Amino acid sequence: MLGWSIFDWQRAYQTGHTPGKLLGELRSGLDRSDPAWISIIAPAELELRLAGLQARLDAAGGDLSRLPLYGIPFAVKDNIDVRGLTTTAACPAFAYLPAGDATVVRRLTDAGAIVLGKTNLDQFATGLVGVRSPYGVTGNAFDPAYISGGSSAGSAALVARGIVPFALGTDTAGSGRVPAGLNNIVGIKPTRGAFSNTGVVPACRTLDCVTVFATSIDDALRVYDVAAVLDPEDGLSREIPQGAGNWRLPASPRFGIPAQPEFFGDVLAAQAFQAAVQTLEALGASCVPVDFSVFDEVSALLYDGAWVAERYAAIRGFAAAHEVEIDPVVREIIFKAKTFSAADAFDGLYRLAGLKRRADAVLAQFDALLVPTAPTHYRIAEVQADPVRLNSNLGIYTNFVNLLDWSAVAVPACLREDGLPFGITLIGNAWQERGLAAFAAHWHQVTGLTRGATGLPLRPASGIAPSQPEADQIPAQSAGEMIRLAVVGAHLRGMPLNHELTSRGARFVASAATASNYRLYALAHTQPPKPGLARAGSGAAIRLELWDIPSATFGTFVAGVPAPLGIGTVMLADGSEVKGFICEPCALQGARDITEFGGWASYLGRPSDATVVSHV
Repeated sequence: MLGWSIFDWQRAYQTGHTPGKLLGELRSGLDRSDPAWISIIAPAELELRLAGLQARLDAAGGDLSRLPLYGIPFAVKDNIDVRGLTTTAACPAFAYLPAGDATVVRRLTDAGAIVLGKTNLDQFATGLVGVRSPYGVTGNAFDPAYISGGSSAGSAALVARGIVPFALGTDTAGSGRVPAGLNNIVGIKPTRGAFSNTGVVPACRTLDCVTVFATSIDDALRVYDVAAVLDPEDGLSREIPQGAGNWRLPASPRFGIPAQPEFFGDVLAAQAFQAAVQTLEALGASCVPVDFSVFDEVSALLYDGAWVAERYAAIRGFAAAHEVEIDPVVREIIFKAKTFSAADAFDGLYRLAGLKRRADAVLAQFDALLVPTAPTHYRIAEVQADPVRLNSNLGIYTNFVNLLDWSAVAVPACLREDGLPFGITLIGNAWQERGLAAFAAHWHQVTGLTRGATGLPLRPASGIAPSQPEADQIPAQSAGEMIRLAVVGAHLRGMPLNHELTSRGARFVASAATASNYRLYALAHTQPPKPGLARAGSGAAIRLELWDIPSATFGTFVAGVPAPLGIGTVMLADGSEVKGFICEPCALQGARDITEFGGWASYLGRPSDATVVSHV
C-alpha cells in the first residue's frame, strides 16, 4: 500500500479488497513517533468513518463511480478541523476539539475519502521551513538533514514518502508550494476562495488557500474537482466562473521568467532552473526574461506591512493571554502587528491596488509566469541558526501570488546532482489553476521522474495532458527481457527526449558514471542539443543514467536514434559494460570538448566557454 496512487487504491477495491481491511492495516502500521504526524485517528473513529463510507455506498446503489474518492486515505494539516481529532495549529495551549469536519474535509469524506490523521506544521502556519513546532521537526523525504519546507511540512513529507496518496495543506505565502518543490511532489494552490476555509484556523484569512499535495497532477486534480465548490457559510468562498475550467495554455506557451533569478548562492538550483527552461524551450515554449521587481514590492507587504496584523487578528484573544506559549520566532513575526494602525492597513490596501495593476500588466504579456518553486534548499541546522532571514529567502517566488489573487501549480523538475529535489511553479491569473495543471502534467511526464521519494513510476495522466501508453498495457518483463541502457544527454531525466524512454516502458535504475577514459563533446547543429560520448586514450568519468528498457520496445528506440549517434557498448566506472550512446568520430571534428564539466547536465547549467577541438 505504501506508494499507492489514487488509481492503485481504486484498482484494489475493484478487484475485491475492502476499505476496512486495507485501511485498518495501513493505520496500524503508522508510526506515532514520526514528527510528520501530530495525531492519528483512533481505531474507533476509523470504524465510524468506515461505517459512514458503507452508508454512502449503499445510498449510491453500490456504484463506486458515484464516490470518486471511495476508500482513499488522506492526511490533513493540523490547522484544519477533523472530527474526533484535536486541532492544535502546532500550539498545544491553543488546542481544541472541533464539533465536526471542516467543509473541505467533509466534501472529500462525502466523496468517499477517509482521513487518517493530522500533520505537523510551522506554528499557526507561520513559516516556510517546517521547524517551528513543539511536536518536532519534519525532515525532508530525500534527506532528513534538510527541511521539508513549511508551513505544510508534515503533509508534504507523508505524501512524498508514499504513506498517503494525497494530503491537504494551506497556503498564505507559499506553504502549499515550497514543501512540494522540496519533496519532489505536486502542489496545487487554488484561486483564493476556490476551497472553503470554514473550519480552518486562519493565518491571513483574506489570503489563505487550502491546497492539495499529491505525487501526480492527476491525483491532485481528482481532489481539486471534489473540493472546489462554493460554500455559503464562508463569506470569502467564491464560485468558479462558468467556462474557467476549460482554459488551457497553448501548445507553445509564452512564459515570463525572472530576468535576474535569485538563488542565494545555490549553484545547483541555478543549474536546475536553467536546465528546466532549456527543456521547455526544446518542447516549443518561449521563456522570456522579465523584470520581477514589482513582485518583490508586493511580497514586502506581506511581512513588512500591515498584513502581518491579519495574522495577529486571527489569534488575538489567544495571543493576549498566552504570549509566552507561542513559538519565539512566530511570536516575533505576529506581534509586529502592534506597530501598525488601521490607517496603515488602508494605506497597504491602496498600495496593493496600484501594484496589482502593474503586476497584472506584466502577466498579461504572457500565458503564465514560470519560476523556481524555491530558490534553494536549506539544512535544518541552518534554518534554526538563522530562522527569519532564510525563511524569507524561501518565499521570493511565492509570497506575492495570493496577494495578487493569482493561481499557481508547483510541479517537480529534476533531482539535483546532490540528490535533492528541485521544482518549478507555473503562475497564472485567478481560476487558471486547472489549465496550469494540464500543462504541468505533461511536463511532469517529460521529466521521467519517479513519484515523490517512493521510487515508483509516474502513471500516465488520464485525460488532462498528452498521454503515454498505460503502464499496465506494457507486458511484464523478467530480468532477462530488459536491456540496460546508459544515457548521457537529451534522454536524461528532465531532458527533452526522456519521453522516448518512458513511453516505451523504460524504468530509471540509477545514476552512474563511465570509466575514466571517456570524453564528452557538445555536438554542433543538433536539435534539441545533444552531446557525443567517445572512448579516448585519456579522459574522465562522465556522469550518466542507467535505464532498463523492455527488449520488446528496444528495437523501435534504437531505430529512432539519429546519426551521428548510435548505440554501442559503454564501460562503467565499476568495469562492467552496458549498451549506451556513442558517437561517430566524424561528428566530433569541430565539436566542443566539454569533458571538464563531467556530464551533460552540468554543462547546460554553465556558460558555454569550452574550447573547440580540431581533431579527435
